[in-house]
Amino acid sequence: MVPKYYSRIVIGGMAGDSGKTLISCGLIASFISRGIKVSAFKKGPDYIDAAWLSLASGKPARNLDTFMMGFPAAKNSFLKNADENGINLIEGNRGLFDGVNSKGTHSTAELAKLLRSPVIIVQDISKVTRTAAASIAGCVTLGRELNIVGVILNRAGSERHAKIAKNAIEGETGVPVLGIIPKLPPKLILPDRYLGLITPEEFEMKSDFMLNIKNIIEYDVDVSSIIKKSINAPPIEINNENDDRKENLVSSFEIGGSNETRDKVSIGYFKDKAFSFYYPENLETLKNSGADLIPISAEDFMELDNLDALYIGGGFPELNLTELVSNKDLNEKVKTLAEEGLPIYAECGGLIYLAEAVIKKRNEFKLSGVLPIKIRMHERPQGHGYCEAVVDSANPFFEKGTKITGHEFHYSNIYKKAPGLRSSLSLSRGVGCFDQRDGIIYKNVFASYVHVHATAPPEWAAGMINCARK
Repeated sequence: MVPKYYSRIVIGGMAGDSGKTLISCGLIASFISRGIKVSAFKKGPDYIDAAWLSLASGKPARNLDTFMMGFPAAKNSFLKNADENGINLIEGNRGLFDGVNSKGTHSTAELAKLLRSPVIIVQDISKVTRTAAASIAGCVTLGRELNIVGVILNRAGSERHAKIAKNAIEGETGVPVLGIIPKLPPKLILPDRYLGLITPEEFEMKSDFMLNIKNIIEYDVDVSSIIKKSINAPPIEINNENDDRKENLVSSFEIGGSNETRDKVSIGYFKDKAFSFYYPENLETLKNSGADLIPISAEDFMELDNLDALYIGGGFPELNLTELVSNKDLNEKVKTLAEEGLPIYAECGGLIYLAEAVIKKRNEFKLSGVLPIKIRMHERPQGHGYCEAVVDSANPFFEKGTKITGHEFHYSNIYKKAPGLRSSLSLSRGVGCFDQRDGIIYKNVFASYVHVHATAPPEWAAGMINCARK
């Protein structure tokens, strides 16, 4: 075992919507303004928070999800992407101890222990004072193996309110309060909607917002103390050999030939305000495995004739239906290519795009019509959480028996489908498309509500490349 030193800090919270992303972005901006390099990470599968962290840091933020990736791969991803000469900020998700079960398995706390990282708790003190101390005391007791180094109070109503909460926390727990953020006006709060925050691509004032939140953090938070605590993080023990044999780079054996001998393939992927949910590792792994990646806007017509495959990720097609429907040339071209056998891999939003139509508030929007299904949008989630599946029937991308871990978060469901529609995934956890199944198959099309990370399964990229090459 070799010790390595990385300056790092976990920004945890008492609950979801406590202000972790806003404070994390402000801290990143403040670090960078001081000439400090920053790498950002998001615990869990969330695409949107990671996109805001990417905007703040100026480079892709990585998701660290121990459920989908496994603990060794999550640790390896951190080590691979962490900056040895800067600060590595890891934003947690939900409450600090919230995981997949009552033991908190796969929680932010478990990730912090895996990375031996100091933790700062963001606490919303709306309508509480001394009770805030009870909450922090509970975290200290429950997190005996954690290194909780500070608290940032959020949404303080007044100086008196903040002073009482601060004195109670420090007096009862000994954990220092490192910052107090007042209740902010709406223009200084990240705008949200039903899936969480809006994406940076949709927020026109993002540059002004980043500057404003940096100024707030520098005024209300002891940034220098946070820098010192991150620098004092203990070393991480690293095996001389790779901890995880399922590295997110696909071996040349799996994709049939070395990098030097195999031909490149062209894989297009939808990338615009309607389709923005892609893990950086997914695109990077495809590129490292022999793909030329071609970004495509679903709102503009682009030539697709030279593609070997098409990848349509998730996003918000339901909020951009008018634009998508109006691009009839692209819709018809995608349908034609699907009929001709072009490999198409679609996740969630991509599945919606491939449907015949979407019903939203009693209005029907006709889309590409690749799949003989119709989608209905709802006010409440129809599937939300982690998924576990096994491939149990023939399909273009995965071998039978392949195990898949992923996640889903969709407000739509399939309310009408053609008789005999094939699917290839049997779900032991999650909702999927219908009848505990997912992975709709039509010719060389695979469409699913399940989002996957390139490490889970590692066969994903090999399947994409091999299918494109065929």
